[in-house]
Amino acid sequence: MDPRSLRPHYGAFLRDGRILLTGHSHQAWPDVARAAQLEAFDDAAEHVDHKWGKAFEAADAVRSAVASRIACSAEEVALGASTHELVARFLSALPLRTRQRVVTTRGEFHTIHRQLSRLAEEGVEVVMIDPGPIDSLASRLADALDDRTAAVLVSSVLFETSSAVPHLASLAERARARGVAMLVDAYHAFCVVPFTVDELGGDVFVTAGGYKYAQWGEGNCFLRVPPSFDGRPAYTGWFSDFAQLSAPRDGRAVSYGSRPCDRFAGSTYDPTSHYRARAVTRFFDAHGLDVPTLRAISLKQTSRLLASLEGLDVATPRSDARGGFVSVRVKDAAAIVAILASRGVMTDARGDLLRLGPAPYVTDEELEVAIGLVREVIASRP
Repeated sequence: MDPRSLRPHYGAFLRDGRILLTGHSHQAWPDVARAAQLEAFDDAAEHVDHKWGKAFEAADAVRSAVASRIACSAEEVALGASTHELVARFLSALPLRTRQRVVTTRGEFHTIHRQLSRLAEEGVEVVMIDPGPIDSLASRLADALDDRTAAVLVSSVLFETSSAVPHLASLAERARARGVAMLVDAYHAFCVVPFTVDELGGDVFVTAGGYKYAQWGEGNCFLRVPPSFDGRPAYTGWFSDFAQLSAPRDGRAVSYGSRPCDRFAGSTYDPTSHYRARAVTRFFDAHGLDVPTLRAISLKQTSRLLASLEGLDVATPRSDARGGFVSVRVKDAAAIVAILASRGVMTDARGDLLRLGPAPYVTDEELEVAIGLVREVIASRP
C-alpha cells in the first residue's frame, strides 16, 4: 500500500515541516475521527440523557472490532478508559488473601510495574523477573510460579525494546496447571503484530488499547475476559449489573451481569472515544487496513529503519520477532528527542532508548530524511 494514498485522509495531523515517528505511541488520527467526535456531541444535544442507547451502540462496535482482531467473542471484551483501570479490576479479583504472590517481569510498562510495586509495599509478594534473555523469559516466569501464586502478568511485546516475547502459550499451560491466572499486556501488539487469544493460551486475560496502532485515540482500552471466569472484582462499578439496580438493598452479596465482560465494567464514562474508534475502524475497513496488512507495512518500514541504523546500538531484534517500532540506545535520549522535535521529527524516549515508530501514512522519503537526521544528531553528541 502506498502511504501517499492514505495521506489526504490525515489532513489535520500531517502538516508540512514535521515527520511523525510516533507510531508506537500516538498515531495520527484520520479526519473521520473529528467528524465522529462531533457526532457524539450532536447525539448528546439531541437525546440528552437518552443518548446512552447511541453510546452503547458505539461501545458494542468497539467490542466487535476488538473481538475480530484477536479472535474471541465480543461478549468476552470489557472496555475501559485505560488499561490501568482494567488491570486494577483484574488484580482486585485475585484471591490475594490465600495466594499473596504475583509474578511479572521488570520489563513491563508503568501500568503494571507501578501498581505491583505499590502492592508490594502493602505486603503482596511480587516477584519480578529480568526480561532478558527474551527466549527463556516465558520458561523463567513459569519456573517462578508456585501454589502461593495468584497471577502472572507479562507483555507480548516489550515497550522499551519492541522485542516479542515467545512461548506465551507454554507459560499459560503451566500457569493453568497451578491454578494461576495469567494476564497478557498486548498493547504493543494490538493492530501491528497479529495474534489470537488461542495463540496466547486460550484462557488468558488480554489487555490492550487503541491509542497506538489502531489510531482510535484515548479512552479505548479493553480486557479480554475468559468465558470460564467467575471471579468477583472488588473494584467494581455500577455498570457491572444494570439488571439489579432496583433490587432491595438488603445486604445480599453484590451481583454481576451475565456476560464475562460485565464483571469488569466501570461506571459513567465519556462515550466520545467509542464514536471515534468506531469511525476509525470503518475507515480502516474501507481502505483494507486489516491486521495482516498493517503488519506487512510495519515490517517493511522497521526493516528499513534497522538497515539504515547499522552501526548504532540498536536494541530491537533484527528478526521478525519484533513489534512496530525500533529502539536505539543512546546517551541523553531525552535531549536527542528534543533536538529532533525542533527540527521537525517527532519521536520519544524511554530511559536511554530512543524510540522510532513509523506508521502506514509515513512515506519512504520521510523515513530517509528522519534517519539521516537521527544519525546526524547522535553523531554530534559528545
